[in-house]
Amino acid sequence: MKQHLLELKQTLKGELFFDDLMKSLYATDASVYRMLPLAVAYPKDNEDLKTLIQFAKKHQTSLIPRTAGTSLAGQCVGTGIVVDVSKHFNQILSFNETEKTITVQPGVVRDVLNNYLKPYGLFFGPNTSTSNRCMIGGMVGNNSSGTTSIQYGVTRDKVKNLHVILSDGSDAVFSEISKEEFHIKALQPTLEGHIYKTIYRELAPETVQTEIIKEFPKPEIHRRNTGYAIDKLIESDVFSFSDKRFNMCQLLSGSEGTLAFTTEITLYLDELPPKESALICLHFESIESCLQSVETVMHHDLHTCEMMDKTILDLTKHNKTQQENRQFVEGDPEAILMCEVRAHSEPDLKQQIQNLQEAITNLQLCYAQVVLQGDAINQAMELRKAGLGLLGNMIGDKKSAACIEDTAVAIPDLAHYISDFTKLMTSYNQKAIYYAHAGAGELHLRPILNLKQKEDVVLFRKITTDVAKLVKSYQGSMSGEHGDGIVRAEFIPLMIGDKNYEILKRIKSAFDPENILNPGKIVDAFPMDENLRYQPERVEPEIETILDFSASLGILREAEKCNGSGDCRKLPEFGGTMCPSYRATRNEKDTTRARANALREFLTTSNKANRFNHDELKDVFDLCVSCKACASECPSSVDVASLKAEFEYQYQKENGSSLRTKLFAYNNKLNAYGSRFPGVTNFMFSNEVTSTIIKKAVGIAPKRSLPLISSISLNKYIQNTLKEGNELHKIKTIYFFIDEFTNHLDSEIGQDALHLLHALNYDVKFIKHDESGRAFLSKGFLEQAKKVANKNVSIFSEVISETTPLIGIEPSAILTFRDEYIKLVDNKGAAKKLAKNCFLIEEFLQNEIILGNIKPGQFTTDSKIIKFHGHCHQKALSNQKTSFDMLNLPKNYRVTIIPSGCCGMAGSFGYETEHYEVSMQIGEQTLFPAVRKATEKTIISANGTSCRHQIKDGTNRVALHPVTILKQALL
Repeated sequence: MKQHLLELKQTLKGELFFDDLMKSLYATDASVYRMLPLAVAYPKDNEDLKTLIQFAKKHQTSLIPRTAGTSLAGQCVGTGIVVDVSKHFNQILSFNETEKTITVQPGVVRDVLNNYLKPYGLFFGPNTSTSNRCMIGGMVGNNSSGTTSIQYGVTRDKVKNLHVILSDGSDAVFSEISKEEFHIKALQPTLEGHIYKTIYRELAPETVQTEIIKEFPKPEIHRRNTGYAIDKLIESDVFSFSDKRFNMCQLLSGSEGTLAFTTEITLYLDELPPKESALICLHFESIESCLQSVETVMHHDLHTCEMMDKTILDLTKHNKTQQENRQFVEGDPEAILMCEVRAHSEPDLKQQIQNLQEAITNLQLCYAQVVLQGDAINQAMELRKAGLGLLGNMIGDKKSAACIEDTAVAIPDLAHYISDFTKLMTSYNQKAIYYAHAGAGELHLRPILNLKQKEDVVLFRKITTDVAKLVKSYQGSMSGEHGDGIVRAEFIPLMIGDKNYEILKRIKSAFDPENILNPGKIVDAFPMDENLRYQPERVEPEIETILDFSASLGILREAEKCNGSGDCRKLPEFGGTMCPSYRATRNEKDTTRARANALREFLTTSNKANRFNHDELKDVFDLCVSCKACASECPSSVDVASLKAEFEYQYQKENGSSLRTKLFAYNNKLNAYGSRFPGVTNFMFSNEVTSTIIKKAVGIAPKRSLPLISSISLNKYIQNTLKEGNELHKIKTIYFFIDEFTNHLDSEIGQDALHLLHALNYDVKFIKHDESGRAFLSKGFLEQAKKVANKNVSIFSEVISETTPLIGIEPSAILTFRDEYIKLVDNKGAAKKLAKNCFLIEEFLQNEIILGNIKPGQFTTDSKIIKFHGHCHQKALSNQKTSFDMLNLPKNYRVTIIPSGCCGMAGSFGYETEHYEVSMQIGEQTLFPAVRKATEKTIISANGTSCRHQIKDGTNRVALHPVTILKQALL
């Protein structure tokens, strides 16, 4: 087969991969399943797709369509060729504003589409929790719904027509057609004609239609994805006396790529919702009282009606991003029901709020009604959307299992159904999780199981079976929006009846007689308790690490926290920092998810004594810039920066380190030598001839400028210039951390910081200490980093306290005390205590401003406009608002934060020849354009030494540190 794949690779215009790394990355999606594919294809155009179809037929393999890979039911895993259309099939093809329709390729991201439509006052309504990375093709395949379905319907309702390639390689366009056109098509001697003929033959008999109506979920349940939607087809004029025209798109929506390969999708659009909005967050002391309120609130014209239970709410307490989003929560509720109302005028909105509150008050079931407006709504909804990812943040092997999470019943049945469900879970000694779309009769219900244990795998099947029977008793849908996939397809015969299931099988056969399109889903399903991500009763490998991963019960479980929800595929326009390299390359290999998956794969399957010793792992971690955004932005808080540091340490134990790696790791010592003769050093670094020789010899990108050494180190400046002041009249005493970058490269900034602190009446003390160890950490020299960390903790723990904090300038250096030191040092207690009293200088000054110790009157009244870019580590471990507040202190300073992610330099990363282009691509995402748009009078500010260097190389603008700007503003 390898030879055939090599031939296929040569034939395709796009890419084909069949190496171990790429196959392992595509072996999973966001489900509990793992199936190693034969290969992974990135087709470039329709001809590539047809080539893949012919290959699959000839070599008796299959094609598994994939976009963002966020499927929860296992739709995107299989043993054939995974066909990822996210990279090349991502264009908006045409837009008809008058008809309110748009045609897109399947790889267009849902929120990208809506950003395009916003100026026209239109949008695509279905809104999944993954909307900033999920794609329209996946939404059609799953018939996605999301929070807005109660107002705007589901994806199936929005599909006007589909351009597809059928299983024989022929093209077809499915759209709304008349009864006459249907019968004409059924006479065609083509595969398309055969499909229409089969559909008619199967669905025309009255007895068949009676059976469908009897067995399929209740029609008032608008979220129903159980099997193929033949219940929708029989509503057309071809099979009834209705005036609805037939549209095959009704069938293909929700078919999970098992019937045809979609290449173009035309959607119906809606007008944007009314601008005035409010979110009424109803707090309940029990799940029962929450659900008993749903039918009442749904009598109001709600745009969303979402629920979160205590389990989800508690998990938000441990995620930095979500901590900020949960400020509206009052007390300790068992459940919150989030009801959104919208109006075209403020008086109308107030009336709607009042009406809803009166109705809820009369029920006397909730203990608090919190009304949110403006940005607070977005924060609360982001909290709800993070639910899935947060479930991956559960420590240990017990996780929330996606198997019964997608059931939907009619709203009047919801409270009774959940009551029965809770009794069922109690019989299994389960406290299930409840969240999501209460207003649509659908809650994402999850048992907590350890699928590494055989007994819990048995429970996995038993619970799913019993819940399927319970849902059937309410004539509900086992799948509301997530699809059947592998996990629920086995239960379709139970849910729709054996006779109807046989119809589905014959329809599948008509579309795909050789079963090459995503087999094992919907019909002839793979067993739901096989091909699991974790092999039951596997022997857990014992993996010793130098970093302490005990908070996650080891490095393997740290990697396993990734559940595949794909938040790391979010694009720059949607804010945040994660994941810079994916944003540049758009390759799955460069996502946080890929790195966690690859590490999990090789740590559990490797036969080597050192399980880290794999070039595939080196490849997948290569473009990780250790920005740490994943630790705060990933709902599961997967700390890939720490995973990379540990990997590099372990890999280098077996393979050694390059000269360049050693030079970067020991750059502090090199800079110390260079600072003895700064003039000579800087001449060599800046002279075109000598700098070219140095760059070529070391492996630094030719276009990258080299950092210059300060004329005097900060240490020497302090020894030669500064004198102790009178402590008696000082506001407070602080200790100053002289990091290695400020000491040798940015001494002037350090001097500005000291002058500023003295002028503001603080007693600044110094103590001899070691470098931060940041360079050692970034290059995987963890033994050296550990020595530094132990030494610094020993030195500072004696003098640093709540009243005498440690202050630092460079985020990547001072923030190691709050992050890596705790994972490295021997005296963990001392490190944790010290970490609580170590602050970035902006954090310290912001707090002093709040206390009233620093006032605007101490600074100029001149007007300045400032644009600020924050360091990645500040964003991940602190807050950019600290810099914002500090720079806004002068009365007439106007500061804005550039909504940039990583600058792209990332320490040594941007210097390295092979990484330079990606480094600059990252900078071009948001940062460089924002700086270029700024007027010459606008002050550009950045608090990271790498960031300032990157801005200079990328835009030729000099960025100032916030302390320099504030020092210059002193009266």
